[in-house]
Amino acid sequence: MEKAEHAALFNYKGYNLAKEFMKLDLVEAVEDFETRDSDIFIDTYPKSGTIWTQNIVCLILYEGHRNGTENISISHRCASIENNLHNVDITQMPSPRVLMSHLPYYLVPKKLRAKKGKVIYVYRNPKDTLVSLFHYINSFRAVENSYNLEEYMERFLSGNVFGSLVFDHVKGWYTHQNEFNILFLCYEEMIQDLRGTVLKICKFIGKELSSQEVDKVVEMSTFKNMKADPRANYVKTYEQCFGQKSVKHIRKGTVGDWKNIMTVSQSESFDNIFQAQMKDIPLKFIWDIKEIQSTQHGKLQEPLQEDKEQKCSSQP
Repeated sequence: MEKAEHAALFNYKGYNLAKEFMKLDLVEAVEDFETRDSDIFIDTYPKSGTIWTQNIVCLILYEGHRNGTENISISHRCASIENNLHNVDITQMPSPRVLMSHLPYYLVPKKLRAKKGKVIYVYRNPKDTLVSLFHYINSFRAVENSYNLEEYMERFLSGNVFGSLVFDHVKGWYTHQNEFNILFLCYEEMIQDLRGTVLKICKFIGKELSSQEVDKVVEMSTFKNMKADPRANYVKTYEQCFGQKSVKHIRKGTVGDWKNIMTVSQSESFDNIFQAQMKDIPLKFIWDIKEIQSTQHGKLQEPLQEDKEQKCSSQP
């Protein structure tokens, strides 16, 4: 077993887990996890739209979640197979079960890799992922122990962080997608066309909704409404499980926030490593809010308030 280079990390079969969240017995049991044909797994690299996607799927599946008659948090509706902070009895969850993971493709259940169950994989431009993780990790730490961006970026680009190297995570899932029944989603394209994303997910998981129901899912999936919804905002989870009151799991939900914190030199260094790592992967990455087409009725607008001029997506 490889050893993680940072004291807060535990390396399991080449993948870095956060010791504070980790339950080793669960992690070791994942590969033999009994998967159902109807299972829906949401997998992402950390801070790549995980809760957002969970919320959308739960709003699609559960009428009580849409109309507010059921006060069940996302963390209970969509348990993590490797953390399960609330000790949800996953075996007793009714089908279709919605499950969450940050694991790389090679550590998820073997039966999932044999196309039993469905996977929704979301990727995000890694500069914004870095910045989101940077703020998230620092919200756990005392001010005097907080990272500066240069320090954290070095760790991020070497894979010495929770989730290991982001490029390996995305490449692994992309290059092995034929082994899974999988839907690939781009975080920025979800922002660009939320309604289209909802319809795409509905089709993939086999759930038919009326036009009015789709409208409701879209409305409740906006960043503004999610942040105000305690079922989707994990503030209580951090207070209950870790005694933390300052953690902001939902922060901005926009595109291009990296421009507000990264220097030109840091951005160029990042670009060089990105190009070297991802040159053979034909996924589209969107780096700036201005690369996104103008929003129309029914598309996500709340995270885009700071810049409403948008255009077509492109690569760096």
